[in-house]
Amino acid sequence: MSVSIIIPTLNEAAALPATLNNLAGLAPLPLEVIIADAGSEDGTATLAHRSGAIVLRDLPRGRAAQMNAGAKAAAGDLLCFLHADTTVPEDFVALVEQVLSDPTTALAGFVSIMRGEAEVRRVTTAHNFIKTWYAPLLFRPVSFFKGARLLFGDQVMICRRADFEAIGGWDPKQAIMEEADLCLRMVRAGRGRVRQVPRKVWSSDRRVAQWGFWRANLTFISIGLMWGFGAEPTRLAEHYEDVR
Repeated sequence: MSVSIIIPTLNEAAALPATLNNLAGLAPLPLEVIIADAGSEDGTATLAHRSGAIVLRDLPRGRAAQMNAGAKAAAGDLLCFLHADTTVPEDFVALVEQVLSDPTTALAGFVSIMRGEAEVRRVTTAHNFIKTWYAPLLFRPVSFFKGARLLFGDQVMICRRADFEAIGGWDPKQAIMEEADLCLRMVRAGRGRVRQVPRKVWSSDRRVAQWGFWRANLTFISIGLMWGFGAEPTRLAEHYEDVR
C-alpha cells in the first residue's frame, strides 16, 4: 500500500515549513505530499514546490473542495488529510498502513496535542480528545453504536482511496464541520467504523493564542452544540473566524 499526504493551504507560509520538514523526516517516506492551495498570496505555493511537494495552485477556496482536488490528483492507495500546522510521528507512514490494514476500519484519526512555543494547551487538548466520543454519542447515537466517532482535521484523518471515492469524498457544501460529515457518511454507507488511534500528533495552538482560552473553548463548544442540533454549515462558519 502507498500513502499520499494531502494538505489544504491558504496563506500558510508561516506554519507550513515546519510541517514539510517533519514529513521529510518520516521513515519510511510517503509516496507523495500534495499541497492543495487556494491562491495563497504569501509564497505558500512557492515554498511547497521548493520542498519537492506536488502543488495544485489557485484552487477554489474551501477545505473540502481543496482536499477533493488533492485526492483526485493523488496516486496512493491510502489518503491522509493533514492540516498545514500539524506534525506527525516519525513512523507515521507505517502506522497508517498498519491501521488501515484492518478491513473493519474505514476512517481513522489520532490524539491531537495542541501546543505553542510556551505551553501545551492541556484543557483544550483533553476536551478535543473526549469530544471525539461524546459528541456522536449525544447527538448521533445510532451512528455512534454503528462505529462512528467524531474526528477533526487537527487529529489527521486517514482512509482508503476506495472508501473515500465510494462515498463521494468531502462535501464542498460543508463550510465547516466537514470532518464530522465525512465520519458520519462513512459509517452510514457501511464502509466500516471510524477509529481514534492512541498515538499523538501535534497541532498549533494559534487559534487559542489569538482568541484567548475562554473565547476559543466557548466557541468550540457552541459550534459543536449548533452542529449537534442541526444548524446549517453556513451558519456555523459565521462563528468561526479564520486564523493564520
